[in-house]
Amino acid sequence: MQRVPSGIFVPSALALVVGCCASEQQMLASEQDQALLTAVRRGQFEMSCPTARGVVLSANLLQPVLWNGIERAEYTIGVEGCGQKATYVTVCPLGSPGCVAVSGRNLAQ
Repeated sequence: MQRVPSGIFVPSALALVVGCCASEQQMLASEQDQALLTAVRRGQFEMSCPTARGVVLSANLLQPVLWNGIERAEYTIGVEGCGQKATYVTVCPLGSPGCVAVSGRNLAQ
């Protein structure tokens, strides 16, 4: 029986870990535009400010709640315009055409 040097598995494991991170980032990037648009539209409506703009503050991939459930991307998005600021948490089911801005805070004026 031949023994395989253990150093061979280190690059393979590293490539697997890096590959998983890249695919998670790709999934988040694929939903980001729709999430941003959803939050900005809500902010424009709530602020009565059609020129409000948004920026993604953070992004996370949420694991399914149930077995074989839907993975979701969650974004915290800041919207600013007309002298007002708001923060929205926007959730997008992966592979679905729509996102929902599920919460918002409009404390900063």
